[in-house]
Amino acid sequence: QGGALRTYPFDSNVESVQVLLKTDGRPLNARIELLQGPNNNKQVIELYTEDGLDRPFFVVIETPGSGNVVRTVNTAPVEFPMTAWVEPYSINSSMSGSEVVLGGGTTAF
Repeated sequence: QGGALRTYPFDSNVESVQVLLKTDGRPLNARIELLQGPNNNKQVIELYTEDGLDRPFFVVIETPGSGNVVRTVNTAPVEFPMTAWVEPYSINSSMSGSEVVLGGGTTAF
């Protein structure tokens, strides 16, 4: 739904994440934020497209270090839901294999 906010935390061995936003043919109006720890400025992508089915938005974002959280915000009105996929894209395999990668998944909101 419009106005919905979702957060996706990622473990330190995730070097980049992939984000796909789309709608069912309605306008896509959203904001993607990368938060890197508590003391850093967030990086923001604001986007708009008239048809989120014909023109979905896909991006790969580098997430070096630890404490990375990707936040997606549907800035459209309530009548315009969107679907978001946020998943690890590149994982540093040289880090401990016992670490669990947090985050990712598909969320409709």
